[in-house]
This record gives sequence, structure tokens and C-alpha cells, in this order.
Amino acid sequence: MAAESPIIAILGAPGVPDPPNLDEIGELAEIRHCTADTLPKVLSGAEILLVWDFFSRALKDNWGEATSALRWVHVCAAGVDSLLFDELRVSPVVVTNAAGVFDGPIAEFVLASILARDKQIHLSRRLQSQQTWRHRETTRTAGTSALVIGTGGIGRAVARLLRAVGIDVAGAGRTAREHDPDFGVVHETARLCGVVGDFDTVVAIAPLTPQTERMINAEVLRAMRPDAHLVNVGRGQLVDEPALITALQTGEIGAASLDVFTEEPLDPASPLWAMDTVAISPHMSGDVVGWRSELADQFLANLRRYLDREDRSPAEVLRNVVDKDRGYVVTAGRNTGDSRV
Repeated sequence: MAAESPIIAILGAPGVPDPPNLDEIGELAEIRHCTADTLPKVLSGAEILLVWDFFSRALKDNWGEATSALRWVHVCAAGVDSLLFDELRVSPVVVTNAAGVFDGPIAEFVLASILARDKQIHLSRRLQSQQTWRHRETTRTAGTSALVIGTGGIGRAVARLLRAVGIDVAGAGRTAREHDPDFGVVHETARLCGVVGDFDTVVAIAPLTPQTERMINAEVLRAMRPDAHLVNVGRGQLVDEPALITALQTGEIGAASLDVFTEEPLDPASPLWAMDTVAISPHMSGDVVGWRSELADQFLANLRRYLDREDRSPAEVLRNVVDKDRGYVVTAGRNTGDSRV
């Protein structure tokens, strides 16, 4: 390793395995390991911060320990809402994320959630546990409709997969438009109340920002079809959780598949646990076998770009650069940094 190699602080967490390609990273940079408690000791002088513990807010708490040497922060998640804060936003530090790694797995999870509801898989499992034979008719998924809220990389992967099984898909994003290659029509998220009633399934995968927080509120839930299915694989805070509980209890909507929650783990006292119309999973929609290796390889590829940049700025050479004001990656006018992990 050359003497001028940059210092990388790797922010991990107890019990979380290190990036599997540490040897390759170590050939290119000096590595300093830390957790939230020890970050202040290693942040000083670090040029790069790899946020491997992607839920950590430790950088905000220890921003005063960062020096002018810090130039690049990479978070191993698609959503960066846990990372961004005002001082980081106004600083020259470049932020990148893991956009792209979770697109396919989350799209598969959304499709599985829709199929499980349409084909009554959860009910079949409950009946099996009771040794009950009950013939039923199920819903044909092809020909149903879905609104995907969030038109970035993950939302587009969701749209393509749902279309492949015959679901009529539209999107919802910051600006309305037509003739989108993946969504066809994109509705403005500010007008959700006016459009959600047209869809059998509503999928939430938008990045969490001040504009999207609790965007699916009581008014939007009341505007949905009484048999509608809400799938949330973005952030729990996209949905007004108490309003959702009420909507499910009163039959304002038909079902919910929830992978994310306002507070995680979900409180054992939450009424959601006992609802037959609710499917709960522990924030795992993108976590397939090998996902940590993909995250590590993505960072290593970006590290090589950073080191080979010559006279160019990090923002010019790195991939998945986050617009710190918007809170997601913007590429060719498209949001590609949908919320995840």
C-alpha cells in the first residue's frame, strides 16, 4: 500500500460481519475500523467514510470530529435519510449510496406480496396449521392494477416485473408525465388522493424526505378502494401508521403487506400483529443471499474510480452520487435512489 493511500474509516456495528473484500480494499487504502462509540477516534484524518452500519446516525453526532480531509461518505443503503443532516448537506463532502443493489430483490418481494394476497397463501397456511380443508376461489393477478409511488431504480424494477405478469402499472413521482418507458403514466405525488382509488395495489417505495414523510395519510387511505392492498417496502415513515391501523380496522382498505415500520422492531403491542389482513416482515425485502458481497463490491468499484480520478472531483467520477438537497440520486433527470435499508 502506497504511503499516500487514503484513510478509510469503516463504520460497522457489533455482530455485523465486516465487508467480505477487506483485503482488496486494504490494498488500496489504510483501513480504520470503528463502531458508533469509537467513530470520534478514527474520523479525524479520514478521507473516506464507509457507513457499513447503514442505520447509524453516528456521523451526525460526531460531525465535529471530521476534518477537512473528509471528502467522501458512502452509505451501504439506497435510502440515505438516516445519514443526511444540515451540516453534511452544506459541506463539500460527496455522498454516494448503494442504488442498484436492491432493485431486483425488492421487485421480487413486491410481486411475491401481491401474489400471496391474490392467491390467499397466508390464509392457506393458517388453514393448514388447523388441518382445515376449505376450497376457495382466488383473484387472478393478471389484469389487476398497481400504483408504484417512487419512480427511481427500485420503483422501475418493480414496475417492469409487475408488467411482466400482466399487471397494469402506473407511477407516482415529483412531477406528472406521460409516455414513461417503465410506468407509462406518472402521476404527481401531491395528488395521490385523486388517483389512488383507481388501483388495486398501492406500492410505497419513495425515498423518505420531508416532502414524502406520511404522504400516505388518513385522507389518502380513505381515497383507496375498500379492497385495496397497500405494500410498503420503502420506509415506515412514508405511511401514517395510526391512520393505517384505523383504515384496516374499519375496512377502509382491504390488506397491507408491510416490510417497514415507523419504529423498528415493531412494538409487540401493535395491533398490526394480530390482523389477518396484514403480512409483516422484518425490513428484509432486499436482503437476498449474497447482498453484503454485492454492497462491498459496489464500494470497491467506486473506490477504484475515486483513486483513478486524477484532476477530476469525486462528484465527477463516483457513481450513485446523492443530491444532498433532494435526498436521493438523480441521473438523467430520474430519481434512482429509492428508499431501502
